[in-house]
Amino acid sequence: MSAGHHDMGGTPAGPIDRREHEPSFWDRRVDALQQMMSDPRRRFWRADEFRLAVESLEPAEYRRLRYYERWITAVSRLLVAKGVLTREEIDRRIEQIRSRAG
Repeated sequence: MSAGHHDMGGTPAGPIDRREHEPSFWDRRVDALQQMMSDPRRRFWRADEFRLAVESLEPAEYRRLRYYERWITAVSRLLVAKGVLTREEIDRRIEQIRSRAG
Protein backbone atom coordinates (compact mmCIF):
# COMPACT_ATOMS: atom_id res chain seq x y z
CA MET A 1 0.00 0.00 0.00
CA SER A 2 1.46 3.35 -0.97
CA ALA A 3 1.24 6.38 1.27
CA GLY A 4 -1.12 9.20 0.37
CA HIS A 5 0.06 12.73 -0.28
CA HIS A 6 -0.97 13.62 3.28
CA ASP A 7 1.37 11.00 4.81
CA MET A 8 4.61 12.97 4.88
CA GLY A 9 6.39 11.06 7.62
CA GLY A 10 10.04 10.52 6.79
CA THR A 11 10.10 12.85 3.80
CA PRO A 12 12.57 15.73 3.70
CA ALA A 13 10.81 18.86 4.91
CA GLY A 14 13.44 20.93 6.63
CA PRO A 15 13.66 21.78 10.32
CA ILE A 16 10.59 21.54 12.52
CA ASP A 17 9.81 24.37 14.91
CA ARG A 18 9.19 22.52 18.17
CA ARG A 19 8.71 25.59 20.33
CA GLU A 20 5.46 25.84 22.23
CA HIS A 21 3.13 28.43 20.80
CA GLU A 22 -0.23 29.83 21.69
CA PRO A 23 -2.90 28.92 19.12
CA SER A 24 -4.41 31.96 17.44
CA PHE A 25 -7.99 33.01 18.05
CA TRP A 26 -8.86 31.69 14.59
CA ASP A 27 -7.14 28.33 15.27
CA ARG A 28 -9.14 27.91 18.47
CA ARG A 29 -12.40 28.76 16.66
CA VAL A 30 -11.78 26.23 13.90
CA ASP A 31 -10.89 23.57 16.46
CA ALA A 32 -14.04 24.33 18.49
CA LEU A 33 -16.24 24.20 15.39
CA GLN A 34 -14.83 20.82 14.36
CA GLN A 35 -15.22 19.47 17.91
CA MET A 36 -18.81 20.69 18.10
CA MET A 37 -19.79 19.24 14.73
CA SER A 38 -18.20 15.86 15.46
CA ASP A 39 -19.67 15.55 18.96
CA PRO A 40 -21.62 12.26 19.07
CA ARG A 41 -24.63 14.08 20.57
CA ARG A 42 -24.96 16.17 17.39
CA ARG A 43 -24.05 13.45 14.89
CA PHE A 44 -23.18 15.76 12.00
CA TRP A 45 -20.10 13.68 11.19
CA ARG A 46 -17.72 11.19 12.76
CA ALA A 47 -14.00 11.66 13.33
CA ASP A 48 -13.16 9.29 10.48
CA GLU A 49 -15.34 11.32 8.06
CA PHE A 50 -13.53 14.48 9.08
CA ARG A 51 -10.12 12.86 8.71
CA LEU A 52 -11.07 11.58 5.25
CA ALA A 53 -12.25 15.08 4.26
CA VAL A 54 -8.86 16.51 5.26
CA GLU A 55 -6.89 13.72 3.61
CA SER A 56 -8.98 13.99 0.42
CA LEU A 57 -7.81 17.52 -0.33
CA GLU A 58 -5.96 17.75 -3.63
CA PRO A 59 -2.20 17.28 -3.11
CA ALA A 60 -1.29 20.84 -4.12
CA GLU A 61 -4.04 22.29 -1.93
CA TYR A 62 -3.01 20.10 1.00
CA ARG A 63 0.59 21.30 0.77
CA ARG A 64 -0.40 24.98 0.31
CA LEU A 65 -2.78 25.18 3.28
CA ARG A 66 -1.73 25.50 6.88
CA TYR A 67 -3.02 22.98 9.46
CA TYR A 68 -6.23 24.75 10.48
CA GLU A 69 -6.84 25.97 6.93
CA ARG A 70 -7.05 22.29 5.97
CA TRP A 71 -9.48 21.78 8.82
CA ILE A 72 -11.80 24.66 7.88
CA THR A 73 -11.77 23.56 4.24
CA ALA A 74 -12.79 20.05 5.34
CA VAL A 75 -15.46 21.48 7.68
CA SER A 76 -17.00 23.59 4.92
CA ARG A 77 -17.03 20.65 2.51
CA LEU A 78 -18.68 18.42 5.10
CA LEU A 79 -21.29 21.07 5.92
CA VAL A 80 -22.22 21.17 2.24
CA ALA A 81 -22.10 17.39 1.78
CA LYS A 82 -24.35 16.88 4.82
CA GLY A 83 -26.84 19.51 3.65
CA VAL A 84 -26.28 21.78 6.65
CA LEU A 85 -25.31 24.74 4.45
CA THR A 86 -24.96 25.37 0.74
CA ARG A 87 -21.72 26.50 -0.87
CA GLU A 88 -23.51 29.72 -1.80
CA GLU A 89 -24.47 30.38 1.83
CA ILE A 90 -20.88 29.87 2.95
CA ASP A 91 -19.51 32.08 0.16
CA ARG A 92 -22.06 34.81 0.90
CA ARG A 93 -21.14 34.83 4.60
CA ILE A 94 -17.42 34.95 3.82
CA GLU A 95 -18.03 37.94 1.56
CA GLN A 96 -19.99 39.71 4.32
CA ILE A 97 -17.14 39.17 6.76
CA ARG A 98 -14.53 40.37 4.24
CA SER A 99 -16.51 43.52 3.46
CA ARG A 100 -16.72 44.36 7.18
CA ALA A 101 -13.00 43.83 7.59
CA GLY A 102 -12.26 46.26 4.76
